Amino acid sequence: MNKVFREYLDQFVIVFIDDILVYSASEDDHARHLSIVLETLRRHQFYAKFSKCEFWLKSISFLRHVISGEGISVDPQKIQAVANWPRPTTVFEVRSFLGMAGYYRKFVKGFSHIATPLTRLTQKSVAFVWTPECEASFQRLKDCLTSAPVLALPSGTEGFQVFSDASLKGLGCVLHQHGRVITYASRQLKPHEKNYPTHDLELAAVVFALKI
Repeated sequence: MNKVFREYLDQFVIVFIDDILVYSASEDDHARHLSIVLETLRRHQFYAKFSKCEFWLKSISFLRHVISGEGISVDPQKIQAVANWPRPTTVFEVRSFLGMAGYYRKFVKGFSHIATPLTRLTQKSVAFVWTPECEASFQRLKDCLTSAPVLALPSGTEGFQVFSDASLKGLGCVLHQHGRVITYASRQLKPHEKNYPTHDLELAAVVFALKI
């Protein structure tokens, strides 16, 4: 399906396996985009089942996110699962929680730093001991996700700003456009980076921001 819609991908079409999302900036554009998509399907002898189609929606749940004219937000049902997540008692359960929470890491400023006590528990050389720091990390991640902001969707090619930061706790950055947050990103330091002087750490944060 990606091959069929290759020329329209990232313009007004998103394809995930056999799901097709058509998005537009205006109703006139949307009518034109729908016509193109339906004609493309017909030309390649693919036929959409009308009962499984939804048209002219202002908001839609897609790939565990809610997308609307306001931007992109977390799926309330998935986040409720995070909010109700019981305290992990094994490494496997910690990994499961981090996997679920990490799916929405772009909504959380400094995600990697907040999650450090939990990710440390998943290391083979570390004994599983649930400390107050682990509890604080666990609860803060849940709080951050249940109050996650609505992220802006990129528009055009102008007005972008990247802010980066570095410390001995990790690297972080945020992408803005016209004053609104589009995404957050962060990661923990690699072992050799912990020996970097401040200037090199700041440069590492810039490189990290530009690479993602």
